[in-house]
Amino acid sequence: MSAIRVAIVARAVYPFHGVGGLERSVYDLARHLAREGMSVTVITRDPSCEHADGVFPRNVRTIFVPYRTFPFANRRGTTVLDRSTAYPLFGLRAGRVALDLVRANAVDIVHGFGASVLGYARHRRSVRAPLVLNPQGLEEFGATDPTRARLKRAFYLPLRKAVRACARSADCIIATDRVLVPVVRDHLKVPPHRIRTIPNGVDLEALDRAAARADAWRVKNEAGIGAGEHVLLSVGRLEQNKGFQVLTEALAALRAHGSANAAENWKWVLVGDGPYRGRIEDAIRRANLTDHVVLTGRVDEVTLHSWYQATTLFVHPTLYEGSSLVTLEVMAHGRPVIATEAGGLPDKVKPGVNGWLVPPGRPDALAAALSRALGSAADLPAMGRAGRRIVEDEFSWPILARMHAQMYREVLSQVQS
Repeated sequence: MSAIRVAIVARAVYPFHGVGGLERSVYDLARHLAREGMSVTVITRDPSCEHADGVFPRNVRTIFVPYRTFPFANRRGTTVLDRSTAYPLFGLRAGRVALDLVRANAVDIVHGFGASVLGYARHRRSVRAPLVLNPQGLEEFGATDPTRARLKRAFYLPLRKAVRACARSADCIIATDRVLVPVVRDHLKVPPHRIRTIPNGVDLEALDRAAARADAWRVKNEAGIGAGEHVLLSVGRLEQNKGFQVLTEALAALRAHGSANAAENWKWVLVGDGPYRGRIEDAIRRANLTDHVVLTGRVDEVTLHSWYQATTLFVHPTLYEGSSLVTLEVMAHGRPVIATEAGGLPDKVKPGVNGWLVPPGRPDALAAALSRALGSAADLPAMGRAGRRIVEDEFSWPILARMHAQMYREVLSQVQS
């Protein structure tokens, strides 16, 4: 069988548009499909930064499509307004680029992320090349702040319609975790036989090169964290649905009611920035936790992986989640995890094996898990090693690339039969 020619369409790709879960997933997918011998075309929006030649291997080419924003929106595509206006319109344009490639017999299959393939989905039945859709986190279908849920859902209506239109035309829809299969089915109104579970993953080779033990000592020293202090790390955009305000309450309870060792011998390092930063800072001050918290803001890749290396325990208090690449990254660094039972996290964090799971939005349960973890610190390295093995066996990109390749062959066979 000749090499499969795949067009990957996404609104954001690393390194052209920064570092995030979507950006990294698309970048790794393209590179590893190329390693499997496929010819890959990446269709995305104009880069927001200077990019060098050699970002991708030779059998990956990029096509950039204009992304036109509106007043009060932004080019990062992170505001609700932008995601419900500029993003679907980009999907129309980018999808038509994929359509032109299919009609020119330059592409065998189109793999779209979210609403980015709307223009192709509208014409899918007029061409033979199948459409594979990865809807990613489906945040537009869930609102986690009860006081804003109705307004947020109203703003997200155009994006929900766009994603559902793509799903109706897709030959295969990817759920990035087993626990997300019913979520994908119910939100996108698609039959179960069209859903395939293929997780997001991490590139272990690149990750293992990203930081060394010396880098861990450096970032701790620069932050004023002593050699004997436990580092509790959280990473994410500072917004309401990440649950950092819940973790603040849990840490205050831990300090007030825990044992002397568990209550005092730690620092919470929060990596990231976003619109909720001021509220988190206020909550930290009200809880008298200022001396126990390090807010780093955004950091570069080396610094992020240095914090992974420096970490005793990763704490992910999210209220809503898709697949969570940061959790996989810290597991790959051999660190145990406390996370909520949100999104795809239960597919990664195995209670008693590599961490703890707690209900989202429950500071009492989070504080109890923190107390147990810090009270059994001698067991944490073994739990971290177990997490690394889980990533190696289930979430490493060579395995996932082969899963994608097999799925492409099956979908192409179904369409051609």
